[in-house]
Amino acid sequence: MRCINKSKALQYRIIAGLLSVICICCVCGCAQIPYEGKYGSFNMGAISDKASVDDRAGTFASSLCIATNDLVGDGQIDLDTCESAVLFDINNKEVVYSKNALETLYPASLTKIMTALVAIKHGKMDQVLTATNAVNIKETGAQLAGIVAGDSMTLYQALRMLLMYSANDVALLIAENIGGSVDGFVAMMNEEAINLGATGTHFTNPHGLSNPEHYTTAYDLYLIFNECIKYEEFTQIISLQTFDATYTGKNGKEVILSVKNTNAYINGSLNPPSNVTVIGGKTGTTTAAGHCLILLSKDVNGSPFISVILKSDGTDSLYKNMNTLLEQIGT
Repeated sequence: MRCINKSKALQYRIIAGLLSVICICCVCGCAQIPYEGKYGSFNMGAISDKASVDDRAGTFASSLCIATNDLVGDGQIDLDTCESAVLFDINNKEVVYSKNALETLYPASLTKIMTALVAIKHGKMDQVLTATNAVNIKETGAQLAGIVAGDSMTLYQALRMLLMYSANDVALLIAENIGGSVDGFVAMMNEEAINLGATGTHFTNPHGLSNPEHYTTAYDLYLIFNECIKYEEFTQIISLQTFDATYTGKNGKEVILSVKNTNAYINGSLNPPSNVTVIGGKTGTTTAAGHCLILLSKDVNGSPFISVILKSDGTDSLYKNMNTLLEQIGT
């Protein structure tokens, strides 16, 4: 098990505070701050500042898709029932569709792709995680696996519950065990976001339950997800339709949790357009965030695409909007 001592945990809290200040500067328009990230150097200025956006675009141009303006086709694509949407051709680094890609919005459980990324990078699949009272969530309607203090499971089991079933209590289990504390893990999430150039993002928790200071953009979610899919463990889990997780309860007895993927394309509830194969993704829903979805899909030639819908006004419109986006693949 990876342990972090008190001084390390304090270090993460300090980093979290610094990142919070940086993110506030990004939103409020403070002076630009130079930063060395995964894709090179860029200035962390205001997200709405065109100079800052262009700077990030110049840094990313050789490696990533760049969305600096809306690109909504010939007007035949109707996505009026969502606030933000993007579709990116990964191999060709092309923006197929972009609506409000840089608008800061609540991500709901799409947050959990970053939780998974940090856990995969800093943990081991066979690492045993043990729950404390930190997993107790009282918010009405929150998706829960029902774990309690003293329950234990491997990181691989926890990631399946996190990504497929969207269990908020499991997000806290992962955070505390990988980060030394929930706050320490959230600091790691924010550090990873900045490293990836996701300068319109700030996390306050590992699950995505609403908080005014917890936000991201469709473009930043693309940056995060694009990094996630480089890990085989991640793509394998998001493609699973169902799973039976057997873990150890606080009394030492086995507990079995059988669930199916919340993604309608994966659980068999909905079919994508005929020329598209959905590999997997992540759903997210809260009252504040609306209905959200991020997907990895492939065309008939096996070329990958990433699509994001944020703040759709219902489940039906969410998948209608996503199908409309996916229909643009190969056209």
